[in-house]
Amino acid sequence: MNDQNVVAAELPAIPVSAGALIFDQARRLLILKPTYKTGWTIPGGVMEADGETPWNACRREVREECGIEVNSGRLACTDYRPGRPGHPGGIRFLFDCGPADDADRAAIRLQPEEIAEYRLVPLDAALALLRPPIRRRVRAVSRHRRFVYLEDGRPVPGIRS
Repeated sequence: MNDQNVVAAELPAIPVSAGALIFDQARRLLILKPTYKTGWTIPGGVMEADGETPWNACRREVREECGIEVNSGRLACTDYRPGRPGHPGGIRFLFDCGPADDADRAAIRLQPEEIAEYRLVPLDAALALLRPPIRRRVRAVSRHRRFVYLEDGRPVPGIRS
């Protein structure tokens, strides 16, 4: 094993994903029903290991899952999700991509292999439907309206945003 392989073997392998908050003009949140897991989620997914950035992963996943081209956004939070048996945990980036216009909504085309359905729902209704880790993240971001550092979807005492 050469030196590069030894160093790579010692580095932690922590999955990183990026998600998007996309609202319409009425402030309804776009949520998706995945085909491969229970509950509802927001557009997003895992970063590619080819050097993709969190922002590019967010944009790619939104485009793949629902056909919307995201061109601007604001980093709303970073969330460290601890691992548990069978799940490695990881780091989650959440971008607020602002309001989608009529053309964006008309362009929604779901990726049928991964997404069964979409809805635009008021934030309170979305929070009731979202899977718990995503619900905590979206709730924290909606309460603070500025960047938030989270661990397992919860603000961390002593960390100012």
